[in-house]
Amino acid sequence: MQPFRSEIRNSPSQSTIKIYLTDSDLDEKIKKHLEHFSEIESIEIAESMEQNRGDESITILLKNDVDINKVKAAIDSSLWWYFEEDLVDE
Repeated sequence: MQPFRSEIRNSPSQSTIKIYLTDSDLDEKIKKHLEHFSEIESIEIAESMEQNRGDESITILLKNDVDINKVKAAIDSSLWWYFEEDLVDE
């Protein structure tokens, strides 16, 4: 099972990136990990009401004029690195 899944969510007001973690106990750690991205305006942890999703999700709001696809790819890469390092440390 993969440790996370990310999706781009388009809305009329602002596109976001949603991250669903397999282990929701890691939400705060992952939020802190993502705070170093300069393209991110804010990060919110919320209960997920969506079907077939985790209990919680992390919503990432990006600054204006940012390429959401590039930021998502960078976030995904950073999270894979994070989880690989975490598994090595155990």
